Amino acid sequence: MALRLTVIGAGYLGVTHAACMAELGYDVLAVEIDSDKVATLAQGRIAFYEPDLQELLSRHVASGRLRFTSSPAEAAAFGDVHFVCVGTPQRRDGLAADLSQVDAAIDQLAPHLDGRCLVVGKSTVPVGTAARLSERLAAHAPPGSNVELAWNPEFLREGKAVRDTLAPDRLVFGVQSAAAEKVLRELYAPVLDQGIPLVVTDPTTAELVKVAANSFLATKISFINAMSELCEATGADVVALADAIGHDPRIGRSFLDAGLGFGGGCLPKDIRAFMARAGELGVDQALTFLREVDAINMRRRYRMVDLATQECDGRILGTRIGVLGAAFKPLSDDVRDSPALNVAAQLQLQGAHVRVYDPQANAKAAALFPTLDYSDSAVEAATGADLVLMLTEWREFCELDPDTLGAVVARKRLLDGRNALDPERWRAAGWTYRALGRP
Repeated sequence: MALRLTVIGAGYLGVTHAACMAELGYDVLAVEIDSDKVATLAQGRIAFYEPDLQELLSRHVASGRLRFTSSPAEAAAFGDVHFVCVGTPQRRDGLAADLSQVDAAIDQLAPHLDGRCLVVGKSTVPVGTAARLSERLAAHAPPGSNVELAWNPEFLREGKAVRDTLAPDRLVFGVQSAAAEKVLRELYAPVLDQGIPLVVTDPTTAELVKVAANSFLATKISFINAMSELCEATGADVVALADAIGHDPRIGRSFLDAGLGFGGGCLPKDIRAFMARAGELGVDQALTFLREVDAINMRRRYRMVDLATQECDGRILGTRIGVLGAAFKPLSDDVRDSPALNVAAQLQLQGAHVRVYDPQANAKAAALFPTLDYSDSAVEAATGADLVLMLTEWREFCELDPDTLGAVVARKRLLDGRNALDPERWRAAGWTYRALGRP
């Protein structure tokens, strides 16, 4: 009999995982405590932008292969494998991760589990969480039930989440028994049959894999941005530098794009939670370098504001600025800890009249920063501007015609916050072009 799956949590991770598991042929029941969200999802609609996901969700809701409920009891009765996909945001009172949603998911599901089943964590959690949750499961599950916990971290990139689920660059199973490994191998057989690498380890190591990977990527981004600071001080070109060192196979070119730095709902909060957990374990010195990684990342935003001030002859007050981009990265409408939106807000606080345009994130940006002005196109945002900032590297912005934009601005001054545009092309069209880390 084919495995039946439940997904606990119908946020970004949960909806993506549920829809993709349905695409692989499984019957999936997703659990969400927010009844309004359940109603929306049951109609095949999502409240965020992710390429290909809306189509996938609509198709499998229509087929009946994917359903939604607000009842943990219904989920427990339905599924053989239960995926925990709830959020782990940063706590408001410190750097550590808020695990209240994870704990609640286990507490609400466990009392209804009967017989043999596997609970699989996918949320990004501090190392040691799986061991604690195993004890919590055992304490709350009915007597005589046979419930085991495994960890299967996600490695989704916003904008590529569907592909990263259906054809990931690796799978990691953190298991405590051969039986759990067998279940996961069976479940992921359609993926493993593609030749996807598999690492089988214990749950503790599996937890560490995700936070270690994110910390390394954040470090690589901040490294090239530190080099960008040196390039600005010496007149060197950080893009040429990245190209040169990126040819070394030990280094690689990916994640060596200097600019505004990282943001979103994962890297910033994950490295901070990692530092907090190291402190709890008494090995805080092992991760003190991540404090500088975080600091370098934040400095890039302040540097962009400084460059904007310089380009405006030292006076931001009253300046009209067009900002292209609000999402933290292209192919997403996520504005959580967005460098682009942060810079726009800082400029407005200094007295600039800021108009923002993003192909997908205008609505979410306006909900977070309603005092900014928002436009329906790049040309509209730039109309009458004394300065234009390109802060999210959407393809639409990278393909803008310098002459078209130049015809509507008050002054042809451009700051490229992502080093994504061709300086010579823009300069040839009469623009003053500046970018982080480039002469």
